[in-house]
Amino acid sequence: MSDSNSRIAIVNNDKCKPKKCKQECKRVCPVVKMGKQCIVAEVTSKIALISEGLCIGCGMCVKRCPFGAITIINLPANLEKETTHRYGANSFKLHRLPMPRPGQVLGLVGANGTGKSTALKILAGRTKPNLGNFADPPEWTEIIRYFRGSELQNYFTKILEDDLKALIKPQSVDAIAKSVKMEVGVALDLKTQKDNLDYLIRELDLRDVMKRNVKDLSGGELQRFAIAVTCVQKADVYMFDEPSSYLDVKQRLNAARVIRSLVESNNYVIAIEHDLAVLDYLSDFVCMLYGTPSVYGVVTMPFSVREGINIFLSGMLPTENMRFRKEELTFRMAEQAQEEEEIQRYRDYPYPTMTKTQGDFKLSVVGDMFSESEIIVLLGENGTGKTTLINLLAGNILTDKGEKLEDLKVSYKPQKIAPKFQGTVRMLMGKVIGDTFPKPTFQTQVAKPMQIDEILDNDVQNLSGGELQRVALVLALGKDADVYLLDEPSAYLDSEQRINASKVIKRFIMGTKKTAFVVEHDFIMATYLADRVIVMEGTPSVRATANAPQSLLSGMNKFLKSLNITFRRDPTNYRPRINKLESAKDREQKSTGNYFFLED
Repeated sequence: MSDSNSRIAIVNNDKCKPKKCKQECKRVCPVVKMGKQCIVAEVTSKIALISEGLCIGCGMCVKRCPFGAITIINLPANLEKETTHRYGANSFKLHRLPMPRPGQVLGLVGANGTGKSTALKILAGRTKPNLGNFADPPEWTEIIRYFRGSELQNYFTKILEDDLKALIKPQSVDAIAKSVKMEVGVALDLKTQKDNLDYLIRELDLRDVMKRNVKDLSGGELQRFAIAVTCVQKADVYMFDEPSSYLDVKQRLNAARVIRSLVESNNYVIAIEHDLAVLDYLSDFVCMLYGTPSVYGVVTMPFSVREGINIFLSGMLPTENMRFRKEELTFRMAEQAQEEEEIQRYRDYPYPTMTKTQGDFKLSVVGDMFSESEIIVLLGENGTGKTTLINLLAGNILTDKGEKLEDLKVSYKPQKIAPKFQGTVRMLMGKVIGDTFPKPTFQTQVAKPMQIDEILDNDVQNLSGGELQRVALVLALGKDADVYLLDEPSAYLDSEQRINASKVIKRFIMGTKKTAFVVEHDFIMATYLADRVIVMEGTPSVRATANAPQSLLSGMNKFLKSLNITFRRDPTNYRPRINKLESAKDREQKSTGNYFFLED
């Protein structure tokens, strides 16, 4: 009887340490014991090489590898016939491809490491799909024949005939600062091929940085510059890899409108986006990617935006009867029934009215109180002093009068994470939160949901942005403190990790009866976390006011009104959805002054 599954065997080259082990994988393999070469040592590196054809999927090698370097996955056999690309033996495998449509924006959503960036490179013609045959890659004629009958046949035919020019706005914009050695205005002029430069400068708020060198731009400024450089050029395919990173809510929506302005009847626009509210606002249809990060990824068929995002959150793919996540993700928030006066009795800790001047910028803070078991989210544009307020609360900087908060123990997760520690994640955990980390309660509530186990033996210096963020969050929550100050905890995390992180933070703060102040630009994460909000108002980088904390409903209403945006709630999973500007729902909510969560 033939095996109905295909098997993927992955060996992580960074974790496989043949000089430090006794080849346990090879010793315990029952197929090797039968005299067949199921597991052998690679000739030069001695790294384990597993034959997927001989492997019976027993998992003995996975259990016995001392460094957790091996992953064995059984997949339905039909996916084997749909392999699009594989990088090499025992390495990542991508199944299927997203199908872009001319004149529409395709949104891609899925966990980090499931092949989104690989799919973009293939669709841009920068990586030639090998259909899983990495040893003897097929020619383009065979590739086009493989995709015949689908929209991708015409698409790849155009790429082969050089009829398609594709541009990618890269995921990491930090590298742009190192490679572009000129002023912003000069760089944009050199790339300009269309007559939309003035529009881009206005919508992406670049006017004040046109004379500055690209290397001196902040992360948000680099992101807006990168989007502008892509949009100002003529192309047939525009691709944006995580365009909302570093941007505040207002800038994210402006960037989404700019990207949508590129759509023409005969071009393609594709965007990878982890902020689900922005993905919803930006896209005409979506493809999801599911799988095991760094092992394999599967691209789904296209769905309407609402249906696709809801399927992603449900974890169940009805078209294939496939469950790709154990639990459904929902956003039902406890409605605050208490009156403001009633809540007042539970507030324990005051902070003063204060000011802080830094260069040309002045922040005024309206004093108030905060309580135990409370999360206060800071909302405002970049440059309105959110990080300055967090640093004041942390005691990292003093007020203009030299004042400091009441003597409370504080744990601070900074906005920018620059790892200096030389060693593994396990060693770092031991050094910073030694006794707390192994405790069963901390492991259950924080470490395991943040998926720290899988990177414990990785060197801190080699961690990706998302891995660093997860480590920083676990370290921050592992410190004994009264107040936890978390600056942009969603940065670099994918959609699923953001929701997991939100649940971890919420559960931890409520369970330990502590307080958290959180700076967050992902609107879905902000609304899930917030018990109350502080709205930052003023002129970015000039003068701003941090208002007193207010209820989630009134604070969000005030903030959204300043941005001229309305949100409704999805009836299926209660996630916030941005109303299209001037749509019937948008006009209806504005007429009643209800900018936030009009019930469907």
